[in-house]
Amino acid sequence: MIERRQLLKSLAAAPLALAAPAYLRQAHAQAETIDVAGVYSLSGSFANVGTLLNEGSQWAIEKYGSVQGKKLNYVLLDDHGDPGEAVRKVQEAMTQRNIKHIVGCTNSAIALAVQKEVHARGGIYVQESGADESTGKDCNRSNFRWPVASYSAVNATMRPLIEKYPDAKKWYTITGQYVFGESLLNNVKAVLAEKSLEHVGNSYHAISDREYSGYIATAMAAQPDVLVICNFGNQTLDVIRQAINYGMKANTKILAVWSTGLDQFRALGPENCDGIYFGCNFWHEVDVPGARAVADVVKAKTGGVPTYLHAAGYAVVQVLMEGLMKAGTADIPVVIKALEGHQYEGPTGKETVRAEDHQVLKDYYLMLGKPKASMKDPNDFADVVAATKSFLPPEKTGCKMT
Repeated sequence: MIERRQLLKSLAAAPLALAAPAYLRQAHAQAETIDVAGVYSLSGSFANVGTLLNEGSQWAIEKYGSVQGKKLNYVLLDDHGDPGEAVRKVQEAMTQRNIKHIVGCTNSAIALAVQKEVHARGGIYVQESGADESTGKDCNRSNFRWPVASYSAVNATMRPLIEKYPDAKKWYTITGQYVFGESLLNNVKAVLAEKSLEHVGNSYHAISDREYSGYIATAMAAQPDVLVICNFGNQTLDVIRQAINYGMKANTKILAVWSTGLDQFRALGPENCDGIYFGCNFWHEVDVPGARAVADVVKAKTGGVPTYLHAAGYAVVQVLMEGLMKAGTADIPVVIKALEGHQYEGPTGKETVRAEDHQVLKDYYLMLGKPKASMKDPNDFADVVAATKSFLPPEKTGCKMT
């Protein structure tokens, strides 16, 4: 009898959630957490990029831990490098799991597809694409971007180079034939036309290409003063290596408008980095509080220094957290409003979310690879030649916020 009374008493004192139906327990758990989905390619052509971006986002979620008293939970959506798969994964996450807070992308085609889907389903999306369209003609109120647009990358690298080499009149481009490559190329052409410089030719390559000798030979035949590489990921490395092997560096300046910085410099090695110009969204040697915060996280995880990809994955989560903390709620319209015009300490210093198109205004770096003998440590591959905030004014981005 005593045992039975004690058992009844203990059951009565047990938390209500234990006796509640499964769907109520799930709703209670969701109320105590904020799920953040990361959309990244862990397989496919850019898996090497997606893996590092994903690590940066996951580590940032772990570092923040909670916000508004609610635990953060990271959910990876592996899109396999396919925009259609990315949209399908996002649809499932938003409809079946009610996930409204989403970060990440591995390429611009995926970002452009995902940002439409997230907007249609009432979420918020912070991503790392480079195509102008993302905060231009395809902008929407749900979408935010941390890296600069391709317009800024081109202008922040080409203009200082033109100033430095006024006699460089002939320019040749090698371009990835996909959304991001086209966006870079169009901006390169615009700068050349403005400066009355000659675009002596362009070679397109497919996203699957790995052999560029024919393109290099065509470029060399045009005898350019500058070779501009308008692509992304491992393809940038392959073009640089093959251009150097053909001896192009001897008489031609080489500019990779968009690099991923340290991880690519390591892959190239100092002998290939030496004398090459690179554009980059982040450099670990720029000593600002936001960069030190990223460095602490990466050092704890890897023992090393942050690459751009780790920093970018971290940065998109930081932007989302800034919105959540400022809003004081996870309610999407309130978070979006809180981010518009918000300034904070980011990985490149003071960063501002422009209200008109949700582009983060930040520095973009022109860097010059240095000789091995000049490296002060194993990660000191390049010097920052210029740090520029180069952005189209809001009225010219093509953004009509919806």
